[in-house]
Amino acid sequence: MMQSMTSTIREMRVRTVCVEMQSPHKTASGVVSESPLVLTDLITDEGIVGHSIVFTYTRAALKPTADFVSNLRDLVLGKPVAPRTLSHELANRFRLLGTQGLVGMALSAIDMALWDALSKSCGKSLVYLLGGTDKSIPVYGGVGFDGVSGSAVTAESFAKQGLKGVKAKIGYPTVEEDIEVISAMRSAIGPDLSIMVDYNQCLLPQEAINRIRRLESESLTWVEEPTLAHDYKGHALIAAAVNTPIQCGENWWGTMDMQHAIDAQASDYMMPDIMKIGGVTGWLRAAEIADAKGILLSSHLWPEISAQVLALTPTAHWLEYADWWNPILKEPLRIEKGMALTDGVLGTGITWNKTAIEKYMV
Repeated sequence: MMQSMTSTIREMRVRTVCVEMQSPHKTASGVVSESPLVLTDLITDEGIVGHSIVFTYTRAALKPTADFVSNLRDLVLGKPVAPRTLSHELANRFRLLGTQGLVGMALSAIDMALWDALSKSCGKSLVYLLGGTDKSIPVYGGVGFDGVSGSAVTAESFAKQGLKGVKAKIGYPTVEEDIEVISAMRSAIGPDLSIMVDYNQCLLPQEAINRIRRLESESLTWVEEPTLAHDYKGHALIAAAVNTPIQCGENWWGTMDMQHAIDAQASDYMMPDIMKIGGVTGWLRAAEIADAKGILLSSHLWPEISAQVLALTPTAHWLEYADWWNPILKEPLRIEKGMALTDGVLGTGITWNKTAIEKYMV
């Protein structure tokens, strides 16, 4: 079905679910055992439904985020299905309040659902709607703060699934423990797969330099967020002092944060989070900036829609895979031989498993 020039948003539906994770994800600050999600549906006057998912990390933020998305209803209903235009209008509305935190999450929920509706109304995937072609993206799996044996077991399971790499959370009391975890994973997965590590912002800049220098012989693909996400100067000091590439981006809100990091030379690689960067519209801006600067761009979570936008990204690098909300999806991301595939997808790749949504509804 082709979209008419007058297609508008007729209805908005917002629901909340908490999806129990099959394998709880351990972090240094606790265990993530469920995925609190806000599900947004935008229905056009032609009956096309666009979907989006917002991950609130904690149940405490679930209702406030859903309420904020719902409160945008009067600013959305009756508007044309024009994601770029509406994204700009909503950002201007919240310029004084700011577009970070819950505001940014809500705006991205609208943006991603709009792009899904627009793509579906044209009978295309997001990739083809925006003039791209299907592109296979290498996939890595995330390993939690699981210690030596647990990290090795999880890494080996990803290797058996055919993924191209694994990323482990580290930041143990000593760098010797970090090295022990990395060595155990390498022994479990063999020499050919990539290993990345994530310090989750837990180190001071000089401590990070000292530790990463000890890790140089481990042939790591990157070290992620060794210090505070918005300490651009600190990350720049680290990046200049070590040989292993530094990776940042999942906690940047909008492309202005990305530009600050580029100006400071804070990160060798970058990995925007599609929810925090501003939805599909924000990602497209980020991809243009990365292309102009020759920066390799990877994704953070949201594997289905991230595979679509990475296929549009000239400097696409890696896709981070997590199955945290697979149970509510009718068709989770297809991965073959360690590569994310976008062919045969309609819209952004998000389709609901209605029975599962009813089961996990909050």
